[in-house]
Amino acid sequence: MGAQRFRFFCCGCGANAAASDMEMNDEEADCAGAVPEGGGKGTDGTTRQLSWPQVERMTGGFTSAVVGEGGFSTVYLARLSGGLAAVKVHRSSERLHRVFRQELDTLLRVRHPHIVRLLGFCDQQDEGVLVLEFAANGNLHEKLHGGGKSGGALPWARRVTAALQVAQALEYLHDQCEPQVVHGDVKAANVLLDGAMSAKLCDFGSARMGFSAAVRPRASAHTMLGSPGYVDPHYIRSGVVTKKTDVYSFGVLLLELLTGVEAFCPVEGRLLTAVLAPRLKQPCDARMLVDERLGSAYDAAEASAVAALAASCVGHNPSLRPSMAEVVRTLEQNARGSILAAGNGHGKL
Repeated sequence: MGAQRFRFFCCGCGANAAASDMEMNDEEADCAGAVPEGGGKGTDGTTRQLSWPQVERMTGGFTSAVVGEGGFSTVYLARLSGGLAAVKVHRSSERLHRVFRQELDTLLRVRHPHIVRLLGFCDQQDEGVLVLEFAANGNLHEKLHGGGKSGGALPWARRVTAALQVAQALEYLHDQCEPQVVHGDVKAANVLLDGAMSAKLCDFGSARMGFSAAVRPRASAHTMLGSPGYVDPHYIRSGVVTKKTDVYSFGVLLLELLTGVEAFCPVEGRLLTAVLAPRLKQPCDARMLVDERLGSAYDAAEASAVAALAASCVGHNPSLRPSMAEVVRTLEQNARGSILAAGNGHGKL
């Protein structure tokens, strides 16, 4: 039998599988419910569905090593023929099963080069299972704040390129999907980085579909969206979810990329937006904001453009914030040099 190569990644709680490809023969791949790398779909054109016994075999009856754990899920290390996989199992409860269904339903509908691909799933039990494409370089939070294995600061060109790629993914969700999608939890930890350092937006458990209008009905308290530091204050006050909710969170991400400072410091209870608010209300020298770890290895004009764009995204009035299409155009026009440099491999870690 011919060997096929596959990649697996499980996101949502910040854990990676080992950064190695898996090899399995055709029969094993069919049994495991895997999908060929680059395809993302089975031969019948649909994402491959796993049976619960297959999931149990992949995880040794859920006795394999736990490589990640979050509020909604546990990630198990699965050993298959020739390599490893990460299996994300959502916790069993009525509310958390709704989170799993939301993420699954969204990922089954979307297809974009900067959105993580769904390779397989299992929904036969209360616990839901997702198998997603592998991202060899972890997530943007790790790279930006030193949680990754590599030392040094994430280069400026990589930061700008990641920002553009996430913006393109959000533009696709907001304007090109049918129905339209609001992600609901844009943050650095939900941006994966593949082997080429290309950004992949992940974790759609908070996504909302069907936003044909700008404003939708009030969300209930138990479905609060977002993560500390990234949540739109207008959403907190009103409970109303809009596309501009994502725009605000993306603006915080831009500030994080610009400054190298985390969006939220739990020890101090500090919000990055609150610290920077006085500077963002008036024109300022972007050099005073740029991550000092970069030294002089950044483009000052691009930094000024990013700072101004971030300020407009986190503005108090949602109606005055730019659309993600406008964000994409602004980044393309003002950061062309860094984007081209990153594409040519300059600034690579």
